Formats: sequence, C-alpha cells, structure tokens
Amino acid sequence: MTDTHDDTQALPDFPYHPDPVATGSIAPSDTECICCERVRGFIYLGPVYAVDEIDEELCPWCIADGSAAERFGAQFTEVEGVVPLDTVRAIEQRTPGFSGWQQERWLTHCGDGAIFRGHAGAAELAPHPDAIAAIEADLDRYRRAPAQVDHFMSSLDKDGQPTGYAFECRICGAWLAYADFT
Repeated sequence: MTDTHDDTQALPDFPYHPDPVATGSIAPSDTECICCERVRGFIYLGPVYAVDEIDEELCPWCIADGSAAERFGAQFTEVEGVVPLDTVRAIEQRTPGFSGWQQERWLTHCGDGAIFRGHAGAAELAPHPDAIAAIEADLDRYRRAPAQVDHFMSSLDKDGQPTGYAFECRICGAWLAYADFT
C-alpha cells in the first residue's frame, strides 16, 4: 500500500532526539517504509540492529510508535548508564539512533537518557566545558600524556575523525560527550 506524503505532516516527537533531521538521522525521501508500507516523505538513515538487514527502509513514525522494533526485533542504539527500563526501551526501540565511527552509545545523566545534540568537533564543544571534561575523563582510561590529550581534543572534527557526539542532560542541562575515531 503506497501513500503519498503530506507536506504539512510533522515528524513524530522524539524527546531524546528532538531534531533528527538536523543531526542527519532522518532525511526527506520517497522510499516506502518496509514496516508500514507507506511513503511518508522521510526515512531513517541511522543504524538498525536487527536479525534482518535493514538499510534506510524505515520511516520515523514506525520508529516512534515502536512498530519497527516490534516487527523486526530492531534496536537503534545502545544506552550507556543506569536508567529505568522504560527509558532504555524508549531510547533503544523508539528513538532514531545516529551514525558513528565505532559502536554508538547513548549517554545518560541524572537518572535519565540525555538528549542527542549531534556530531561535534572542537568548535562545537568549545562552549561546553562539561562536555570537554567528559571526553577528557574518557581519555584518562588510556593514560595519554597531556600533550596527546590536547592534540586529540583540538583535532575533533564534526564531519571527520576523530569526532565527538554531544548530548545534553534533560534534567540539569549539563552537556556530555564522548569521542571515537578509527
């Protein structure tokens, strides 16, 4: 069943990923969703962890209402941290994920999932010292010399590698981040 897109139709509300078009996780498309079999005008571009290979074939509405997760056993990201099970399910099964260089992880803070703000380079992280501190704390695990940490932090590139992933706490407003590279 093919349906045409209504340009006035708003995307579903994703509390943990409020602007998935800006972050590149959802894009305009005439692709038919394999879950609802409708052309909705937008398609999900991020990772899908499922038994079946699913690549840019799910609409945001099937993610938001959980039907894609239910039908395909799909998960769109992995939550890192201790939060209520309902929060884990909302993020992993009903929130668009994002593409990363390595295994993506959804950060948490204040007992809740954080809001994904997007890929971030040094310039995007500069106004958020708490996010910079979070990445530096992650790097401490590798016992890098301060000069190496400084070099890594200054080389973060929103559109390249290494890159950062920025989040904002829904409770206290603190910015969080992690970085990965190949």
